[in-house]
Amino acid sequence: MTEHYLTIRQMCEAYDVTPRTLRFYEAKELISPLRQGTRRLYTRRERARLKLILRGKRFGFSLEDIRQLLDLYDTSGQNLVQIQRAYELALERLGDMIRQRDELTVAINDLRQQMDWGNQVIASLTSSSSAAAQ
Repeated sequence: MTEHYLTIRQMCEAYDVTPRTLRFYEAKELISPLRQGTRRLYTRRERARLKLILRGKRFGFSLEDIRQLLDLYDTSGQNLVQIQRAYELALERLGDMIRQRDELTVAINDLRQQMDWGNQVIASLTSSSSAAAQ
């Protein structure tokens, strides 16, 4: 069975990324497309790696974290170490995201209070200037 390869254009369309993004990940040695002259051909392995990279970025993992996870892949299919490390990183990231959300909630509430105060001042000044004009 022959493997189906995707070109850089097909990869960009399939994964909603730019050629520059793919070349960046290649330069960082996160993906390694086959080269046919100047053409890049992406195997199923590279497509799977790109999916993991994009998912990791969406969750806020650093490229170094993603690289470590990709390097832990076990070709025998027994990916216990990779899965355990991914779980540890996910726990850390979830904690960071919860802290960020809590900080944003406090900032949003503070901003709303300041806006309520500002609205009251504006209403007060507007009504007193309207009364003075009459």
